[in-house]
Amino acid sequence: MNLYKYLLKEKKEFILSKQLVRSGTSIGANVAEAICAISKKDFTAKMYIAYKECSESLYWIELLHETEYLDKKAFDSIWNQCKELHKILSSITKSSEERIETLA
Repeated sequence: MNLYKYLLKEKKEFILSKQLVRSGTSIGANVAEAICAISKKDFTAKMYIAYKECSESLYWIELLHETEYLDKKAFDSIWNQCKELHKILSSITKSSEERIETLA
């Protein structure tokens, strides 16, 4: 959200930043839904959606950098945080899928 506010106020960027805020906030919303899942399959599905939204966020971050709305320092910081979250979500979805397969 802070990046979104910065891009709007300082860079006057309205399109890419809106896409990033949508995909970025969707990550947290889907993780919150996964925590309250009614089954292991539901949990895995929600976490996988969060993973996909994180992938989309990486795309928008990269595009913001390539179009010079983000300098290298800001890009590196945000990119690294998002990549770390992407790895965590990937690990969660893989281990969840494995648990479901062993139950089947």
